[in-house]
Amino acid sequence: MAFKQVIETTEYLDTPIIKKEDAARFLNKWGIKSQEMKLKNINGDKEQTLFVKIKIPGKNGKTKGGASPTLGIIGRLGGIGARPEQIGLVSDADGAIIALSAAAKIAVMRDKGDHLQGDVIISTHLCPKAPVIPHHPVPFMGSPVSIEVMNQHEVDPCMEAILSIDTTKANRITNHKGFAISPTVKSGYILRVSESLLDIMEWVTGKLPVVFPLTIQDITPYGNELFHINSILQPSTATPSPVVGVAITSEVPVPGCATGANHLTDLESAVRFVLEVAKSYGKGTCPFTDEKEFQKLLSLYGPLDHLQTLGKQSI
Repeated sequence: MAFKQVIETTEYLDTPIIKKEDAARFLNKWGIKSQEMKLKNINGDKEQTLFVKIKIPGKNGKTKGGASPTLGIIGRLGGIGARPEQIGLVSDADGAIIALSAAAKIAVMRDKGDHLQGDVIISTHLCPKAPVIPHHPVPFMGSPVSIEVMNQHEVDPCMEAILSIDTTKANRITNHKGFAISPTVKSGYILRVSESLLDIMEWVTGKLPVVFPLTIQDITPYGNELFHINSILQPSTATPSPVVGVAITSEVPVPGCATGANHLTDLESAVRFVLEVAKSYGKGTCPFTDEKEFQKLLSLYGPLDHLQTLGKQSI
């Protein structure tokens, strides 16, 4: 269970001011060492946000010269708060809560002697004063920095596969309360859903797995003026590694700027899912892609990595 980590992370993030030294103390408390974290304030046009990156070495991870693969966990969001327009933690904070709770739980497990095989890199950013932006059917949360800046600080070249976690409630597409996963996205291709991830989702929730749909627009970069379900698959535009979205979902459309909309049991389930994937991926038992089939796609239809760019821009 990860209720303790989720509760304490939620309480910590429910604040109008986020300071580097406070974030460091919070992470140290769980056993995350100072040399394992990188905290950096980045200024936007009006506000700033604190980027957090944590690298927890695995028993047989690349950091220690081992061969186990490295998993990336990205808490994707615009902001954890919408002050002064809204007071309190917003729905959009789910990605940050889950990412930091997972980091805390992995560190606690390690201190007890349960070491994961592979390295795990966790990244997110924390902005309690992010802007609200119009979106149909309900408003989104914006960010003080661009998607390009987010990808620069959150997507690490060492990540060999990525779980991108994002609140995905501002739509009428996935009418399910809990969390859902996406098909695997790699180098512009939307691939089949990983059977291993479906297994883990079933075991963690005790229910049938839920997969949310993707369109080509969703996996192209922000800035091309196309509709995107949200920014959940934006990390896939900045890496050749496979990316799977982990969407926190609801039965009805919920604004990203809504407060009182972070559901503890849904967050805890998602943290357990992320942890189980980290365990299995490091052991080599949870592939995100069928590499042989991906190579066959490339041989038949060629690369689609142009979809990771802004494309042909009109003059």
